[in-house]
Amino acid sequence: MKRIFLIALCGALGGCSGGDHEDLRQWMADNTKDMRGSVPKLPEVLPYQPVPYDVEGVLDPFKPNKIEPESKYKQAAGKGGAFQPDFEARELRNSLLEKYPIESLKMIGYLNVNNRPMAVIQVDDKVKQIKVGDYIGLDFGMVTQISDKEIELRELIQDSAGDWSERKSSLYLQSKEGSKK
Repeated sequence: MKRIFLIALCGALGGCSGGDHEDLRQWMADNTKDMRGSVPKLPEVLPYQPVPYDVEGVLDPFKPNKIEPESKYKQAAGKGGAFQPDFEARELRNSLLEKYPIESLKMIGYLNVNNRPMAVIQVDDKVKQIKVGDYIGLDFGMVTQISDKEIELRELIQDSAGDWSERKSSLYLQSKEGSKK
């Protein structure tokens, strides 16, 4: 039974392969007789003209003083812009809260003493009170306003060119809810 089926299948396939498809070949020949392959001409190549690179008056981006800020002692010479901080005053203040970055400080309370707002700040295991005009953080952050929910600061930051600029930031009251202590 299987042999008969196999012989019938081979006969059917043999019948399909017959014929040279002469009509298809004739149609292809008729439609392609006028076609010619053409490649467009290449554009004219102009000779190389070098462009002069004039670097007079342009800052060198690879100088170390452009990449890294100058030290605090060199900046006392007058460079740095209008917002240059007073490094000597910072050394004289020697405040504990100026030795920690803002991110590590937590506002844990608010006080109103003699109609003067004060905030309670925690850093590590120490707690300090601050008022408007005090300095906190590594970026010469001066407290400009204290409310029951936040402390607003004016910080002085230095860019890679050595120029100082102001930045406003806030330190928000940390709630005890949600903490696992």
